[in-house]
Amino acid sequence: MKTHKRTENQTKILEGMDKVYEKLIDFKKKMNSELVVLKDGKIVRIKP
Repeated sequence: MKTHKRTENQTKILEGMDKVYEKLIDFKKKMNSELVVLKDGKIVRIKP
């Protein structure tokens, strides 16, 4: 099995994506709107 080392840019991108995800969840809760995700190959709507 190969091990992959992340570059500094890859690490920054992943950290940025985590922040965007957190902001998305906060926004959906604030606006009281559903979050649509793909779970087990099916589209699922999650209420806040």
